[in-house]
Amino acid sequence: MENVNQKRLFIASCLALLVTAITFAIRARIEGVFTDDYGLTSERVGRAMAPAFWGFAVAMFAGGYFIDIVKTKTIVGMAFGMHLIGIVLLLLAKDYTSLFIANVFIGLGNGSVEAACNPLVTALFPNKKTKMLNRFHVWFPGGIVIGGILAWLVMDQINLPWQVLVSLLFIPLAIYGFLFFGQKIPETERVSSGVSYKEMMKNIGAPITITLAVIFMILVANSEAISDAITSSYSLPLIIVGAIAILIIVESKAINKISLIFPLVFFCMLLSASTELGTTQWINALLDNNGISDPILILVVVTGIMAVGRFFAGGLIHRLNPVGVLLGSAVISAGGLLLLSISTGAVMTLVSAAVFAVGVCYFWPTMIGVTSEYIPKSGALGMSILGGAGFVATSMVLPIMGKSIETAGPQITLRNMSVLPIILIVAFIVLTMIIKNRKKDASVT
Repeated sequence: MENVNQKRLFIASCLALLVTAITFAIRARIEGVFTDDYGLTSERVGRAMAPAFWGFAVAMFAGGYFIDIVKTKTIVGMAFGMHLIGIVLLLLAKDYTSLFIANVFIGLGNGSVEAACNPLVTALFPNKKTKMLNRFHVWFPGGIVIGGILAWLVMDQINLPWQVLVSLLFIPLAIYGFLFFGQKIPETERVSSGVSYKEMMKNIGAPITITLAVIFMILVANSEAISDAITSSYSLPLIIVGAIAILIIVESKAINKISLIFPLVFFCMLLSASTELGTTQWINALLDNNGISDPILILVVVTGIMAVGRFFAGGLIHRLNPVGVLLGSAVISAGGLLLLSISTGAVMTLVSAAVFAVGVCYFWPTMIGVTSEYIPKSGALGMSILGGAGFVATSMVLPIMGKSIETAGPQITLRNMSVLPIILIVAFIVLTMIIKNRKKDASVT
């Protein structure tokens, strides 16, 4: 790629993701501040933090639909601006409303980073996409490790105010802005390979239904009234899910006449992201009575294992293939959550957390990689839809988990969460069969 500084752009992308990750670690640490010092309930804190996830989804969807029109550089600039505003507002947050608004901007900034940098990485490394996406996503758990250690040092050891911890975000923010400034950024893989916008939309399978479903999920996550109305009945959620599934099948098979592989991957992303992010965001409350002096250190251990695993993902993916890695991840993460639900001492909790970390390690980047490898014509939109859907699903799970922790307790909450990766085991087996049949049909023709 002529005049493209591949190394500088990759480092800049990693630092942008680092800012995103540190915001997650900071939120996990300061949720107790807003319950203890500002009088918010855990459920209210969960709802105030939810915009960091559905705002992420909004930015990713918008970026996916328009990145080839406004160009990647514009989305990167938006990420920088939203991050800057969000960090300043978070420093000023003192109640539910101000915390909510700060998380909206932070979520939009985080989503813009993923919307721009996922397709940028695949464009920079077209021959090793899944490997480099895992390398790029090292900086999500890596950033949480850094943020967790900083939180422990700043707030627990030095006893400085939480605002000092948040202010440290300005350092990586300034560096990634400088590294991106003035650089030539290549076109996305879809544009460079000549795939039309119409064909990209078709390869999503059911873009209209999926987009409307995510908008509905955002409304549920953002409205206590809608959420309570749906969860007040056992049958209503099943009816809604069933109706969405039927519409997806109709749009994919009858209208676009294409396989259901992307909608299935979309469904898997909802569950895998909720398993990983929902658990890690509530790590303090979930492990508060497990004999751990400071649960944030468990978050550091979990995300440290994830960072190492993702860095060395290339060989594992080559041997097992991406879907095989995802299937193994679902099995191990289910075991990790079940072990955490019965852990009573520091040692057992640490071992259980390590099992969980190995399980969720490859979920996010490999889901994005599966889309890029097996549905390449879905382009930047496919990757953005997956990332956005993962975060909006987490925004729905957070208040549900917060309420469950308060009413049923941490152990029951962890046990209930293990249902998600168990469902994923079945889904990934189905996905494996679909991909095998696809390859068999391609070899016959």
